[in-house]
Amino acid sequence: MKYTGSCHCGDIAFEFEGTFDEVLECNCSHCSRKGYLLTFIPHEHLQVSKGAESLNTYTFNKHVIQHHFCKRCGCAPFGVGSNPKGGKMAAINVRCLEDFDLAAVKRKPVDGKSF
Repeated sequence: MKYTGSCHCGDIAFEFEGTFDEVLECNCSHCSRKGYLLTFIPHEHLQVSKGAESLNTYTFNKHVIQHHFCKRCGCAPFGVGSNPKGGKMAAINVRCLEDFDLAAVKRKPVDGKSF
């Protein structure tokens, strides 16, 4: 399935193809404050179709994930990092997807506070 998404102001737009039936809901200080609901895809499946120059980056803790956000509206549609095997991954904030039914996807709690 093809998904499209954007930041709040529309300066950044992205798309990817994939399937998922659950999202991760992490309780770490960053994810819980921002309300992230995440799905992970191989980085090469993420296409930034508009506004790559409008992205800013925030890192914290172990500095292994680059959390990207819009310079204008502050919305954080995705991040980039590596999985435990070293493969480059994208963490998609499904709250930023167009025409996506949040109620239809299962939320899997992740205890990021303890990492």
